[in-house]
Amino acid sequence: MSDLFSSPQKKKPQTAAASKKSGPSASEVLKKGANEVDSYSAKQIVVLEGLEPVRKRPGMYIGGTDERALHHLVAEILDNAMDEAVAGHASRIDVILHDDGSCAIGDNGRGIPVDEHPKYPGKSALEIILTTLHSGGKFNTDVYKTSGGLHGVGISVVNALSDLMSVEVAKDKKLYRQEFSRGLPKGKLQSLGAVNRKGTLVRFHPDAQIFGSSLHLKPATLYRMCRSKAYLFRGVEIKWKTEINDGATPLEDTFKFPGGLEDFLKTELASRPLVTPHIFADLVENKDSRIEFAVAWPDDFGDGFIHSYCNTIPTPQGGTHEAGMRGALAKSLKDYATLINNKQASIITAEDVMEGACCLLSVFISEPQFQGQTKDKLATPMAQRVVEQAMKDRFDIYLTSDPASAKLLLDSIVARAEHRLRRKEDKDTLRKTATRKLRLPGKLADCSRNVSFGTEIFIVEGDSAGGSAKQGRNRETQAILPLRGKILNVVSATRDKIRDNQEIQDLILALGCGAGDKFKLSDLRYERVIIMTDADVDGAHIASLLISFFYTQMPSLLESGALYLALPPLYRLSAGGTTVYAKDDAHREQLMATTFKGRTKVEVSRFKGLGEMPAAQLKETTMNPKSRTLMRVTLPEAAAITEATLAEGEIPAPAENPRKAVDDLIDNLMGKNADARFQFIQNNALSVEELDI
Repeated sequence: MSDLFSSPQKKKPQTAAASKKSGPSASEVLKKGANEVDSYSAKQIVVLEGLEPVRKRPGMYIGGTDERALHHLVAEILDNAMDEAVAGHASRIDVILHDDGSCAIGDNGRGIPVDEHPKYPGKSALEIILTTLHSGGKFNTDVYKTSGGLHGVGISVVNALSDLMSVEVAKDKKLYRQEFSRGLPKGKLQSLGAVNRKGTLVRFHPDAQIFGSSLHLKPATLYRMCRSKAYLFRGVEIKWKTEINDGATPLEDTFKFPGGLEDFLKTELASRPLVTPHIFADLVENKDSRIEFAVAWPDDFGDGFIHSYCNTIPTPQGGTHEAGMRGALAKSLKDYATLINNKQASIITAEDVMEGACCLLSVFISEPQFQGQTKDKLATPMAQRVVEQAMKDRFDIYLTSDPASAKLLLDSIVARAEHRLRRKEDKDTLRKTATRKLRLPGKLADCSRNVSFGTEIFIVEGDSAGGSAKQGRNRETQAILPLRGKILNVVSATRDKIRDNQEIQDLILALGCGAGDKFKLSDLRYERVIIMTDADVDGAHIASLLISFFYTQMPSLLESGALYLALPPLYRLSAGGTTVYAKDDAHREQLMATTFKGRTKVEVSRFKGLGEMPAAQLKETTMNPKSRTLMRVTLPEAAAITEATLAEGEIPAPAENPRKAVDDLIDNLMGKNADARFQFIQNNALSVEELDI
């Protein structure tokens, strides 16, 4: 090693004899490598200029090159228009999705400056903003007190990732226009004459070199984006139009909501009963911030949600503003309980208050700090303090002004807290009672039907897939239990390990029928148990572990025919308004040769996993009993009888001890004997036609 890092001047010469005796030196063996090191000089240092870094590493700026990142381009431009509206300079925003896949966003704000930039003679401010990273008016708090754009890279990134972008600016009663392609101007700024309007219009077409030819902007996604933005700022009107008809999204619409977030929450919860008759909502404005919120607690023990925003930017990972909201609601409720001498409320935590709550929170603050350019999480410490103070004061008034509603809410949350404590102490499962107090795993989203007939539980891998499944399920008959990764291999585990494994205990609790010698089929809380994993190798492994668990701990579950495997699709194919799903590569090729025969432009999307699949598609393909396909897991005895030919009126005798063959297979593949698995691989390797690695 010292030879490799010593300088040539200090290295001692080596004689031929010594070389023959000791073999070639390290420098001789690595002569080629040394020459390559010598060639590593300043000439090999690459300096990316302008917007080249964005095209070279788009994931650093928009989080990737997938569908979510593609639609993030629209969000960047729309956020600029919203900043103009929030600053009080624009009242209308137009969003148009054109049939060529481009998107146009316009506003009636001040318009991007078009005069010559003092630091760049001969170039307009418009060109500088579009072609230079970290340039813009958001760094100047005199121009924008609050804004979603902070880093000065938004519109320039969109420009860099578009094969064509045009910007029209109406300013000082004159119209200007400039075109760009892949971050470079196609010409100088042009003056197009006089106009009697103001504002900015940006139209861009995403570059297929970056996003591929199969990804396209979707009307439904953009429609929801526009609607949510309109809810976030009461004074703005957003006009939506699309030239692409997906059969479900309105071709034209106008969004303007004077009630803001409260209107949105009322719409979302229109079909769900609430614990309190009135939604807790308000708008708090002061010198340094603007905070709007709407919170409700549904009375159906269904799923809750938290949607938070900062300067109209969605923050799906939460942050300091959400922490302030949680603290405010919990502290205020406990203070009210102390006021009315309710000693039971001492057990309440912030998690109890937020469990099942449906919350919308929007804050406007100057110079917020986010984690990353995609701004998924707010990190500004000050946001927690201002949100907590604003919401606690209003929630104190909300509770004291309506004691009857406050008591209903307090009783409901105390019940949730007691439920949480009992989950820790008691491992026996009980059904819902009249007071709705449960003894079930906390992450189980149970169904509302109180009898097992017609019900089913989906066992899914991970919270991401669990979230999509919860949104796509039938709340009355379908329950969702997300498991964290791969469960314990019970075949090779001791009883103590099985007893101490939280995931397995949660599964046993959810099913309610016990396990091992305590298993009782009549206590099964659902008619069907469905394993729903990704259509890949990891998903198959998780399914194998679960089947092994049920076979060894609950064999009667398989004998009764209550265990199933869901069959989620691997591909989505669409063209000309026709959309179908393929379960595997062979099925995809079959559909291409039949349903889409003769069509040249077929959009083929491959699902990375259940968590990446929209809830509506997961419901349609995998969860809806009318359109899904399930595979029943059976044992050899049942299979032998089911598949037997009964032409002579007799049921043939099953093979001698068929369960032993299954026992041996499970033990060889899942047990402690690694040699048996190795032998199985050797015996069956040549018969494998497709290997997914």
